Amino acid sequence: MHEYPITLRIVEIANQQAEGAGARVSGIDLVVGDDSGFIGESIQMYFDIIAEGTPCEGAALSIERVRPQLKCAACGTYFVRKPFSFTCPQCGGDGYPTEIGKEFYVKSVELTTEG
Repeated sequence: MHEYPITLRIVEIANQQAEGAGARVSGIDLVVGDDSGFIGESIQMYFDIIAEGTPCEGAALSIERVRPQLKCAACGTYFVRKPFSFTCPQCGGDGYPTEIGKEFYVKSVELTTEG
């Protein structure tokens, strides 16, 4: 349920850009990390409801998923962790968590003007 307020904010941001340009929103690109705490499918569901009657209605919502990565303490390689393992695939060293996969932001808003 916590996707509702964040989706409302996404629509508000896009609507502000559209209204400032006298346009409609034709697409929104989001970046959502798997460890961000947000679920892309829920955002999509809420988006379709919240966008009704706004410049965002009918816009395509594209969600770019970012998988979490670890960084090897020994060789510095970034890698996606395998289940039950923190072992670096390059050197066998131990990996530690990074900020990769925690992203959540509006990457772009595509506007269409009529005329």
